[in-house]
Amino acid sequence: MAGNIVMSSVAREFVEAVLLALVVFLVIQTSVQNFRVEGSSMYPTLQGGQYLLVNKVVYLRIDENRLSRLVPFWDAHAGNKPYAIHPPHRGDVIVFQFPRDPGRDFVKRVIGLPGEQVEIRQGEVFVSGKRLQEPYLQAHDLSEMSPIRLKDKEYFVLGDNRPSSNDSRNWGAVPEGLIVGKAWFVYWPPSKWHPLSLSSSWLTAP
Repeated sequence: MAGNIVMSSVAREFVEAVLLALVVFLVIQTSVQNFRVEGSSMYPTLQGGQYLLVNKVVYLRIDENRLSRLVPFWDAHAGNKPYAIHPPHRGDVIVFQFPRDPGRDFVKRVIGLPGEQVEIRQGEVFVSGKRLQEPYLQAHDLSEMSPIRLKDKEYFVLGDNRPSSNDSRNWGAVPEGLIVGKAWFVYWPPSKWHPLSLSSSWLTAP
């Protein structure tokens, strides 16, 4: 009898451990994704062959009306933010599905936000008439682009290696629905480990 009780306890603990591991796995799978950098379009910030961890939760849209029906104290009309943390910010390095081929993922830097006007004059980027300071650039070019106005939920993205980047200059803005998440940090190779963060003040137009 005692043996059966012990076996039952061990079996229960094993099942609980498996279930816990499954829950942790599902949480990680839905909140974090790895991404392998291809090419040199984001050099020197990123290099081909590096691996990134992508935070898929930070830009997650929240259906406040549905949430208010599930959570009694949640007021959908109390000025709550529709994002889990925040929308994409200027300067964020993001991973997204390529608008012309959603089966491919790209990584670029957010330059223009919804409603803003973006223009490029001899390689200099102007947002709503103000030139951006971009200290992360190492390679400059003399590209030109007439002013374009971003629609709601559209983001203008550029690679840090401007002469060798296929980006919004070529195929337009990225719809919010195609954004996978925010590139969090480089985790491989270990010698290149570093977080991908940028002081927003660096991107403030003078």
